Amino acid sequence: MPFAYSAYGFRLKSNHSILGLVESEPSEASDIEVWIGQGPPWIYEPIRASEQLFYVSPALEREIPIFTIWKSSVGAYFRLVYSDGTEFFVDTQGARISVTWQHPLTLADATVYLRGQVMGFVLRLRGITCLHASAVVVDHQAIAVMGGAGAGKSTTAASFARLGYPVLSDDILPLVEEDGVFRAQPGCACLCLWPESVNNLFGAPDALPLLTPTWDKRYLALGGGVHQFQHGAVRLAAIYFLENRGGGPTFPIVQEMTAEAAFLALIANTYMNYLLDSEMRTREFRDLGKLLASTPLKTVRPHEDPERLTRLCEVIVEDFRSQASAEGRVHH
Repeated sequence: MPFAYSAYGFRLKSNHSILGLVESEPSEASDIEVWIGQGPPWIYEPIRASEQLFYVSPALEREIPIFTIWKSSVGAYFRLVYSDGTEFFVDTQGARISVTWQHPLTLADATVYLRGQVMGFVLRLRGITCLHASAVVVDHQAIAVMGGAGAGKSTTAASFARLGYPVLSDDILPLVEEDGVFRAQPGCACLCLWPESVNNLFGAPDALPLLTPTWDKRYLALGGGVHQFQHGAVRLAAIYFLENRGGGPTFPIVQEMTAEAAFLALIANTYMNYLLDSEMRTREFRDLGKLLASTPLKTVRPHEDPERLTRLCEVIVEDFRSQASAEGRVHH
């Protein structure tokens, strides 16, 4: 396999180039092998006859579930099927992936799924807790930005990038505990943005290139010029949860959360938590409890005026540095 990448703390090898992943030096060792444009070479047809339904998305597109997962009853693989005909096979160890798609879709469409939901699924198979969050690096530490669908996680990360802060990950934030410290792993070197956000940040809805030819979402490439990408894992030092926007003179505003509200927010905002079995859920609860004990989680309410996105980032940084300064005084 001629292409080598790193993403989410893994080394990947692929038979084809993958947009948005960080290239790495080729080596014999890899954590994940990816076959693009072909079926899984490790699966024989008799095994496919053993499939059982594992998960069906409640969301529909043209009366078809947008996402369905099948599992081999002999424990060989999962098959992830999208309503547009894109199909992934993932072995149960999360070490091998293959993908095929149908016309008029393109390689770019398939890699959007691969970089996002499929890699999120692989992380879950490997027992890694992931926040549904974007993250940036301030003062050599990670700040996570969480929130519900449409809250503005990616838009906020892009605003940080415009100010020169490195982006660590978008939408999926894997956490690995090392000696009681949670380190956030770098994801993909791009941010995915809707045209409205592109217009607010860059002055026109088409100021950035299309993510795929078949979709109107756009992407901001990271790693060149002012828009930097954080290549190494860093300590997760704070989490900010995006709440409803407001229009008063005090916005944007950061507010404290009770321990109970913070824990519930974490539980509700882990990535692909609907696929966890009881053992995985128990492990995640344990990890989130440890995370909350060591990492402050606060709400932040942005201003409804998109012109104040820069101020939102400034308010978050000011609060983060104030918190770090107070903790430093306590420790001294």
